[in-house]
Parts: sequence; C-alpha cells; structure tokens
Amino acid sequence: MDPFDAGAGSILRQPKAVWATAGASVVAFMGIGLVDPILPSIAQGLDATAGQVSLLFTSYFLITAFAMLVTGFVSSRIGGRRTLLLGLALVVVFAGLAGTSGSVAELVGFRAGWGLGNALFVSTALAVIVGTANPIGASRSDSGRGGGGRRAGGSAAAILLYESALGLGMACGPLLGALLGDASWRYPFFGTAFLMAIGFLCITAFLKEQPKPARKTSLLDPVKALGHGGLASAAASAFFYNYTFFTVLAFTPFVLNMTPYKSGAVFFAWGLLLAVFSVVVAPRLQKRFGSLKVLGGSLVLLAADVLVLGYGDHTTAIVCTILSGAFIGVNNTVYTELALGVSDAPRPVASAGYNFVRWFAAAAAPYFAPKIEEWTDVRIPFVVAAVTAALGAVVVVVRRKALTDEAEELEPRHASEDGVAVFAN
Repeated sequence: MDPFDAGAGSILRQPKAVWATAGASVVAFMGIGLVDPILPSIAQGLDATAGQVSLLFTSYFLITAFAMLVTGFVSSRIGGRRTLLLGLALVVVFAGLAGTSGSVAELVGFRAGWGLGNALFVSTALAVIVGTANPIGASRSDSGRGGGGRRAGGSAAAILLYESALGLGMACGPLLGALLGDASWRYPFFGTAFLMAIGFLCITAFLKEQPKPARKTSLLDPVKALGHGGLASAAASAFFYNYTFFTVLAFTPFVLNMTPYKSGAVFFAWGLLLAVFSVVVAPRLQKRFGSLKVLGGSLVLLAADVLVLGYGDHTTAIVCTILSGAFIGVNNTVYTELALGVSDAPRPVASAGYNFVRWFAAAAAPYFAPKIEEWTDVRIPFVVAAVTAALGAVVVVVRRKALTDEAEELEPRHASEDGVAVFAN
C-alpha cells in the first residue's frame, strides 16, 4: 500500500516521542555526509592525502559494522531509551573531540568512536519508531488499539518516517558541512556535537522507557540469522550496492574538486533527490511494479549513472552525482523493507545481521576507491562501482524466489510483531 494514499497528514500525526527520535535521527544521518564538502579542506589542513582522509569513512563504518552485533545485545538488556541516550552521548563526545584533532590519525580514531555511538543510536531508533508510531490512518486516540493490520500500518508509517529522517539528514549534512566548513573544517564537528546534545535532551524529555524484549539478544544471534536464505540474499545484494553508494559519497568530492560551498550545494541537491525518491517515489513504484523489479531496475540505472559519472566531463559528473541520489533513495527504501520482512528471525535481529554485512562495503569503498585511482586512473573506481551495482541486481534476480515467497509467508508474523515494542536493533 502506498502510505500517501491515506494522506500525508495521517503520517504526520505521531506522538512527541516519535518526533524526538526522528529529529535526532536526522542529525545522526547528517553526520555521515557532513564531511563530504570539507574532505579536501581536511586534507589540506592536516597535510594528508585523499586516501588518508577517506579513512574517516572507513573507520566510521567498520566500527559501525561490528557494532551491529553489539547494539542488540545492549538494548535488549538496558532498554531502547537508554541505548539511544548512550549512543547520543558517545556521538556528542567524539564529534566534539574530532573538532580538536591535531592529526589525521586522531581524527580517524575519533570518527571510529563516533561510529560506535551512531550505530547504537541509529539501529535502535528504527525499532523505537516502529514501536511507538501511530498506524497509517489512525488518530492519536486509537493508536494503542490492537490488530495486526493496524500495526502493520504502523510499521509502514515508521519506515516512511525513518527514511524521511535519513533523506533529510543526508541532504542537510553536506549543507551544514559547507556552511560551517567554509570558516574552518573543525566547525562542522562542533556543530554536530551541539545538535546531538539537543537531541539527547529531546529524547530525555519526550521518550519514556519502552518494554524490553522477553528474550535477550546474544552477540551471535544476528550472525545466526544470516543462515536464512532470504536475509542472506538481501544482505549480499545490499553489500554490493553499498560499495557503489559510498564510492559516490566518499570519493566523488575529490573528483569534483570544488569549494566547500559548491560541493555542499551539489550534495544537498543529491540528498534532496534521495529524500524525495525514498519517501514519495519508491512506495508508488513498488505498488505498481513490485519491490524486486523496482530494486533491480534502480540498481542497473545506478550502475549506468556512475559509469557516465566517471567518464563524463566536470559538468556531467556534477549532474550524475546529483542524479544518483534518486536511485539511492529508491534502493534504500526497498532494502530496508526487505531486511525487515524477509527473515523468520525477529526483525531487530534480522536487521542487525543485515546491517553487519552491508556496512562492511561502506567501510571498504572509501578505502579502495582512492587506492584504485592510484593504481590505475580516476575513471576505474567508478567502473568498479558500476560493476558492484550490477552485481547487486544480479543477486536480486537470481534469488528473487527467496526474497519474495518467504517474505509473503512471514508477513502475518511480522504484523503481529509490530503489535508490541521491539527493541534490540
């Protein structure tokens, strides 16, 4: 069902706790693209190479990947609210410390700590929003009534709100980085610490402690969940896709070689397309063509786009960078739904296993893209990115039966899960 068929107003009528969590999520996602427009400035300010500066992404996402095994373990023991606050506190501390860095090694280390905090917050935020969001078409007064169908609508609204936060954060991150980074590359880090401190206060004020799951999550549960064919297929496809995604995000700023303002404007436009296509366009395309057809087609178009980006002139590279946001937005929404719906494991555990796999690609791409350029030329990293996007589509096609039939069989169970607050990832 297209959530907007019920009216956008029904999606916006959410409790304060949902808005506090979603608002903090916007800032958390801003932290991912925040450094994009200031990467050249950081390299110049710390006398570092492009490859060294790209480690800001690698350390961040490598820690994030491993943290996916920890977040469920932590939140199932201390609760969703405390896990969110712990994650926010870590981001405030390490983002602030990042702004004081005297070397690229220090900055990379602080970004790793930031990645741990962000993983604890972002992974738990989706579960919190799912557990507290009003179903589509529901009012505040009936948001607490039972019914699998109504809670399934709550899940749809939650995913939409979460993707909205992701898109808005990815759009505003580069803009904030450009505005503050034009004065000094240190200011965006201090700005993020300040905004996350506000998020900490909002979560403290508006989000009550949620019920803990009946069963505590172990460190190995997410890995065991990957034994499910459908979830393993979704994670494998997302792994290849994420390599392409973060080649665009982490390597393209060096290729464009623009001032912070101009680079921020490019990635702001990119983020706007990402937000619009993830929240508005993707649900309509899924309703008309089906999720897997949309995902496969979008991956192929993304592959073509990054290939043209690599071989085109400067203007073409700018246009293709912005356009990639549309395909990335569609992919993000479909992958999120697949990860939450295809496995027989509880959604939090399945999400942790899925994220554990895909974030490794986000760590690999920023490291390997500059290396590949050093070994060959500036075009080849985009050729590799095009190939990985195509491989993601191949996995979707080859494993389409596991990704569709099993998800349809599991839909009633997941609808029932949405009737209770689920916190682990």
